[in-house]
Amino acid sequence: MTDLESTPLGLPSGLELEWLGVAGYRLTCEGVSILVDPYVSRVPLRSVLLRRPALPDEQLIDRYVKAGPVAGILVGHTHWDHAVDAPALARRFDAPAFGSESLAQLMRLHGRSSIVVEPGRRYELGPFVVSFTRSRHSKLLFGRRVPFDGPLTCEDVHALSPGAYRCGAVYGIRIEVAGISLYHQGSADLDDAELARAPVDVFLAGVTGRQVTPRYWERILPKLDPRVLVPTHYDDFFAPLGTPLKLIRKVDLEGVPDEVRAVSRDATVAALRRVD
Repeated sequence: MTDLESTPLGLPSGLELEWLGVAGYRLTCEGVSILVDPYVSRVPLRSVLLRRPALPDEQLIDRYVKAGPVAGILVGHTHWDHAVDAPALARRFDAPAFGSESLAQLMRLHGRSSIVVEPGRRYELGPFVVSFTRSRHSKLLFGRRVPFDGPLTCEDVHALSPGAYRCGAVYGIRIEVAGISLYHQGSADLDDAELARAPVDVFLAGVTGRQVTPRYWERILPKLDPRVLVPTHYDDFFAPLGTPLKLIRKVDLEGVPDEVRAVSRDATVAALRRVD
């Protein structure tokens, strides 16, 4: 981690990229931010086991999400570790949320509306231009099934246990800003037919589950051809922020540079420190 964190991303002056943990990011340019899969409330494991409600923690949001005007909140899929905090952040910053119909249902439960995205459409959000690409979630359950698959259909906010946060439609998110492009992949799989060859400068690459996705790097790296690859979604999402970083079991973060190098000699692997 120390070696990867010392590798520069080569971002243009004035563009900030902050890792919020899991697959969450804050990007800020010209004083305007967007939030991607923001998740800082850190639902404990016992809430999953006991099916307790998983809801935003306003104190943790206040502590860890520092942003000025927010032009948009982008959600790639609606598992709890990607979507729990989206309604509270939309309310706090009076910002639009963008994602699937499942996200729209989640937002409605919290008394908010959202924008159901049209794949391929370009959305201008302040200095950012974003678009959504149909994608897939890795089959984490023994390589056979996506956990909590299907649409989010819960009708009561108090019944939003972690298992009620169904995956919904899955998207990769392309972000263009300050003359560069980034691609956010919240889970380690893709829809080969939907992801066209479109090189990016920075690939925020979900790495959990890549071992159960056949030829993940061989399929995605030639299409994105990134200058820098930043692994993401490898920290233990049950462990609270403010505690030492713990890795997801069997994520094999150390193996990522060699795996990437075997497919792409041009991509540099770097890492960001998590917000704390």
